[in-house]
Amino acid sequence: MPDQTSRPAPPEAPQSPRERLLHSLGRPRRSQIVVALLLAALGFAAVTQVRTTEDDRTYAGYREQDLIDVLNGLAGTAQRNQSELDRLQAARADLLSDTEQREAALEQARGQVDALSVLAGVVPVTGPGIRVTITEKVAQVEVGSFIDLIQELRSVGAEAIQVNGQVRLVAQSSFEQGAGGLVVDGKRLAPPYVVDAIGEPTTLAGAVTFANGPQTQLEDDGAEVEMQQLDSLDIESTVPDPAADTP
Repeated sequence: MPDQTSRPAPPEAPQSPRERLLHSLGRPRRSQIVVALLLAALGFAAVTQVRTTEDDRTYAGYREQDLIDVLNGLAGTAQRNQSELDRLQAARADLLSDTEQREAALEQARGQVDALSVLAGVVPVTGPGIRVTITEKVAQVEVGSFIDLIQELRSVGAEAIQVNGQVRLVAQSSFEQGAGGLVVDGKRLAPPYVVDAIGEPTTLAGAVTFANGPQTQLEDDGAEVEMQQLDSLDIESTVPDPAADTP
């Protein structure tokens, strides 16, 4: 029978360099992993450095004088922008000032129109003032004494005056002595005469009661004079407004 005794395995064929490299890559050792990580870290650092260098390239190559010129240019631009901002703010302030001045002028004009309308007697008026009631007792009130009363009230600042609630007195008002009464602005008025005047009550009262003043003269005419100081007084009579007739 043939000899069944086992024989040693034939020796393996030696590996080529390429096969050894592939075998090594297929089973990386610990040292290889560490080397790979170090290489990756170095690559990341290199990319970051390149990017930083590219970002700084704009001014990195400038000379000192070039950088100074750039800074001076930026400073000049900032100064021009600030000057323009100051100019715009000044223009805004001027516009606001002009607006406020126009509004103040309009308000003043309205006040003057209102005051002139009152003095012209074309609008009703309400305000503090006095009421003087003149009652004939012995004789007829003289027109001169009545005119003196009106003039004294005007001289101390009476804003509006009316007589008997019918006639509004203005600068052009006329007074005449009539039979049985006084004729004011062409209208015959019978006693008692009630004179309403708007203004500061104490001042108006003083213009009536001072020594040898209107009250004394009216009493010398034989009339009785009664005066009231009022916190609110309505003068509703008016004269025709000439402006309303103007085409």
